[in-house]
Amino acid sequence: MEATDNLEVLELLDSLEDYIEKSSTIPLSQKTLVNKEEILEIIKQIRIKIPDELKRAEWIKQERQKILIEAQQDAETILKEAELRINQMVNESEIVKKAEKKASEIIAQAQTNAKEIRLGSKDYADELLAKLEKNVTELLNTIKNNRDELRGIK
Repeated sequence: MEATDNLEVLELLDSLEDYIEKSSTIPLSQKTLVNKEEILEIIKQIRIKIPDELKRAEWIKQERQKILIEAQQDAETILKEAELRINQMVNESEIVKKAEKKASEIIAQAQTNAKEIRLGSKDYADELLAKLEKNVTELLNTIKNNRDELRGIK
């Protein structure tokens, strides 16, 4: 659904651009005559779609947080399992040495896995948010430029 909204916003911007390009121009100037109502309607539709993109960004943020929490819980579970294994193997010194070695490996692997998951999810969420920020910024700049042009600022 979010990809559809993204496409709809781009289509609305394309239609706004087409409308302006096809509008009558004032002779000997770069000014264009446009129907204010039609332009404002397209801008209204764009504004309706932008909050969906913001909701998507919030969803990405929440998903990232869930992934981090799950990774932490997995790491804690693995650590608890390692501790239980160590306590069960305390009978003989050779078994104890093997258990301590294995527990260290499990803990190190769990920490490595948790760190990889955490870093990967942060990078993924940051990448998605960066793309969204870029799209929203471009969209807002286009709208501002069009509004400025409509008001005769440029």
